[in-house]
Amino acid sequence: MKNRRFSDAQIMAVLKQAESGVPVSELCREHAMSSASFYKWRAKFGGMDASLISEMKDMAEENRRLKRMYAEMSMQNDLLKEALGKKR
Repeated sequence: MKNRRFSDAQIMAVLKQAESGVPVSELCREHAMSSASFYKWRAKFGGMDASLISEMKDMAEENRRLKRMYAEMSMQNDLLKEALGKKR
């Protein structure tokens, strides 16, 4: 997993500063980040608070876990079908 340079609290602080009227170019310079990062954060986290962000991340982790479980069970199912088919 890739290391994150900004924490959730820092991202929320930057977005709140932008909502209060601070120009994006000034925010990017102050926090040493690109404007693309700011707009990506705004698209992803705009209108959320910190609790919603943590909830969204928990749900994404749960989704990853369930997808991995499904892939393993599907592979086991295919192997069992293949083994049963060869006996006949």
